[in-house]
Amino acid sequence: MLEFYDTQPETNVQETEYKRLLGYPVEFDLTGRARELADWARRWYIENGKPWIYARQINRLDLLDGKLMIAGVEFSSKKLHAQLLRAQAHAAVVVAVSAGRECEEKARQLWLEEKPDEYFFLEIYGSAVVEHLITNAGARLCAWAEQQGHAILPHYSPGYSGWEIEDQNKLLNLICQKNFREEIHVLETGMLWPKKSLLAVFGITQHVNQVRRLRELVPCESCSMPSCRYRRLPYGRARKLMEEVSQLQARVDRISNGAAQSKSILDHHGKYSISVRALQKWSQERLHLKVLADRSVQARFRYAGTTCSNLGRPLEYDYHLKLASATEGYKIIEMSCAPAPGDAGHAYMCEYIRNGEKLARDIAGEKPLLGCSLNEVLNWNRQFSPSGCFCDAVSREHKWGLVLEVLHYALVQNEKRRNAV
Repeated sequence: MLEFYDTQPETNVQETEYKRLLGYPVEFDLTGRARELADWARRWYIENGKPWIYARQINRLDLLDGKLMIAGVEFSSKKLHAQLLRAQAHAAVVVAVSAGRECEEKARQLWLEEKPDEYFFLEIYGSAVVEHLITNAGARLCAWAEQQGHAILPHYSPGYSGWEIEDQNKLLNLICQKNFREEIHVLETGMLWPKKSLLAVFGITQHVNQVRRLRELVPCESCSMPSCRYRRLPYGRARKLMEEVSQLQARVDRISNGAAQSKSILDHHGKYSISVRALQKWSQERLHLKVLADRSVQARFRYAGTTCSNLGRPLEYDYHLKLASATEGYKIIEMSCAPAPGDAGHAYMCEYIRNGEKLARDIAGEKPLLGCSLNEVLNWNRQFSPSGCFCDAVSREHKWGLVLEVLHYALVQNEKRRNAV
């Protein structure tokens, strides 16, 4: 029966994956300070990190009566149950990976030393290492399965969409039943310590042809392992951390139901801090605009991010704004930010766990550029802080800047279309 424990796994994180987690576009070249920090984080981890991987095969897999039972332990994930059932899985591999506690301890030290840039880049590199380790584990399992005439299914973890974080403790207890020797704990919130860790389940099936027919059962599309000899499909994307929200958001070009204006109100030649490609994508997929009877504009922007702990639990926040009419210079007259309806991820942010009421008050009270013209966002000098969570004021200010720039861009494009008619 398969079991392996590796305390010296390869951790050569790909540059493209690291940039993705940092929030940079694929084609973006790291230069200057960003390049320096990225290289420093990589060097520090190579010299000080202590990663590990543990995996063990479990043949007792029961999918009867709509229940998912692994070695007699029931788990709540209907999505994982459906995946295993569809692939006719007969066994599973439970896996634990970690970048080690050293990375977390160093990051905490950097934060206390008031070095937020170094803290952020090392934090993200630790997350990149964990993603690399689970990919590494998957590649090993694929190699083993190929020799057995079996196929490995995509991994799934507590906290992913469709699997409650509360099952984390049960999965860890199952993993620890045999030759597992690493120190890892589940906190009351369901997060792991060390936080740069991940528990996962890989299904095993003898029905290889069944997997080949169903793309969603092939792990290759979400596996970034380069030059893999067992690859069945090209790498297309990283595993999605959130549900699609594009169906909630209307395209910007549907808002024009007023008279065309020959004179532009907004600055059409201003310089944005975001790439045009990102502005185009976000204005179409995340922004919903509505022109009211008095020509004022209502806007909602859906922000999708991740917590800074436990590999980044998905979270969504809604930004609501109201602008005065174009003749009044698109003055910002209302603005608010709060968790999107149904979002649970925000409750796993570090600051929310420490004092959720205070964090909610802080977020609700922050209204940058309220009372100013929307054009002012182009002159707003703010600190770059691309963290996906809402724990600190600088990152929240950065997000408000993104929202306002996307809104400005969308309205400029709308003006251009009207004036071209």
